[in-house]
Amino acid sequence: MKQIKICGLSKPEDIAVVNNLKPEYVGFVFAKSSRKVTKQLAMVLKALLDPSIKTVGVFVNESHAEIIEIVGANIIDVVQLHGNEDEEYIEKLRQNMSNEIIKSVSVGGSEEGVPNNVDKYLLDTFSEKEAGGTGKTFDLQLLDNLEINKPFFVAGGLTPENVTEIIDKVKVSKHKDLFCGVDISSGVETNGIKDSLKIEKFINEVRGMNND
Repeated sequence: MKQIKICGLSKPEDIAVVNNLKPEYVGFVFAKSSRKVTKQLAMVLKALLDPSIKTVGVFVNESHAEIIEIVGANIIDVVQLHGNEDEEYIEKLRQNMSNEIIKSVSVGGSEEGVPNNVDKYLLDTFSEKEAGGTGKTFDLQLLDNLEINKPFFVAGGLTPENVTEIIDKVKVSKHKDLFCGVDISSGVETNGIKDSLKIEKFINEVRGMNND
């Protein structure tokens, strides 16, 4: 079964939608972004969230102290790293927390030196200007060139209309046995605002495939 992560939640209305539809994960962005949330807002959103849904904190080259503080406040269950974090950086996090760690991999750029001491990867589209969140799909044929040995989510340019096609393509790649889920943010928005109908359609499309 492919897991679903809806990223970039920033309003109580967003929480009401996911509480009804119950994706496995939701993401709070703590890095520079139009979807960035403060610790205080994230704490409010977490309190409103169905406890069966895991929260993921998205960070870019953040200080260890800041991440550990947010983890320690029980705001997030999973740490997702989108910057230049290396194995030494991740090991220092490991020494101070036991939470799952996801590391983004920019497919189409230089995948050399991808840290191996993480739990999962998030495969996203390479951009020279952004650390993820481009809203563009990477060339899925590049999957077979990746040297990865951890479960991974696929992100970048997913929409309710193309997610089934993308899942089908990843399921025949060399790494199909490591494919664990899909991650979406802008693809379920209208004018930069989370759209409940798009979220529902996206989740229904993925779950429909899970039942095949």
